[in-house]
Amino acid sequence: MAKGYWIARVDVRDAERYKDYVAAAKPAFERFGAIFLARGGAFTPLEGQARGRNVVIEFPSLQHAVECYNSPEYQAAAKIRHEVADAEMVVVEGI
Repeated sequence: MAKGYWIARVDVRDAERYKDYVAAAKPAFERFGAIFLARGGAFTPLEGQARGRNVVIEFPSLQHAVECYNSPEYQAAAKIRHEVADAEMVVVEGI
């Protein structure tokens, strides 16, 4: 079974409140077997508009990745994120 990946590009507007999002999202990530491959850190923009934070999260499957996003735990966290950050997120299937 192919793994699933969240790819998120984020500009954080309120770093202190973003910590609340991270804490609120943790139970969903644990429940669905998330492994963070990239979480912020240095980056080099190559093409297009860059954002300040880039995140890649691996899940056991595409289904796990989608179910994590749609879970009540993550949706509660997402409400916080929407208030404190701007983001693009996609879920992709691995090869």
